[in-house]
Amino acid sequence: MLWPVSGYADWNEEVELLLARAHPPDGVVFEIVSDEPDFLSYVLPDVRDAAKRLRQRFPGLSLAVVTHGIEQFALMEENRADFQELHASVEAMSRSGDIPVHVCGTHAGWRGVTPEEFPDYVDVAAVGPAQVNDYLALGYVLVLVEDSSF
Repeated sequence: MLWPVSGYADWNEEVELLLARAHPPDGVVFEIVSDEPDFLSYVLPDVRDAAKRLRQRFPGLSLAVVTHGIEQFALMEENRADFQELHASVEAMSRSGDIPVHVCGTHAGWRGVTPEEFPDYVDVAAVGPAQVNDYLALGYVLVLVEDSSF
């Protein structure tokens, strides 16, 4: 494992800038992308912590996660046993309606993975980057969480 890497730390600065704002943004979308299969397991606890801090500062702030690199495949149903804690965390986020988690259907399709291979608490967006753009069009602020090797 290569963590933490320089690219991973950079997104925390963006969170600090958001926390320093006088007024909340319309929402925050965390875009996660990596070429490491376990990256999502590593970063999601920190993303959830950042989300908690943002919500403490700005109650009711809308949040979302879009993951569209190799890491998204950890969320496949067949990988639940290998990534139990990750699945439990994503399921809790999704089921509460608190923070939707999206994966990229196009990337999945390139690897022969169908939307049905993801559990129902993971939203399979047609195109991950387009899903991010949809959030940006709604006024969300982007926080890019990536590893430096991507």
